[in-house]
Amino acid sequence: MPMNILIVDDDKNFIDTLRDGLKLKNVDAEINVAETAREALDALTAAVPSAIILDIQLPDMHGVEFLRVIRESARLKNVPVIFISARYTEPADRSEAMLAGAAAFFSKPVQVEELWKELNYLLDKKK
Repeated sequence: MPMNILIVDDDKNFIDTLRDGLKLKNVDAEINVAETAREALDALTAAVPSAIILDIQLPDMHGVEFLRVIRESARLKNVPVIFISARYTEPADRSEAMLAGAAAFFSKPVQVEELWKELNYLLDKKK
């Protein structure tokens, strides 16, 4: 059964790169994309993904705040969330993300291999 990954990021180049990288790894995954927190919340109303890859800097809401919102939902509280950020890379930013409930934190540019390893680890841990 393919995994379902929701990528929440407004960087189209990053999304394309990540999609291409996962295809090259022959990852059996359905990739859904939301460019804003609002789009992501709408997508999460329709389906619960296997994992969420979340940019901290969204156009309509800070990623940590978005994570706090979804952690309040019984349906979504156990979905692994991996943060990615080009700008928020200080230890305090990482700490804030992890305290909000993130499973991992990567700085952009992300190595697809490392991200894929982390996704596999988190999804295996969930079983």
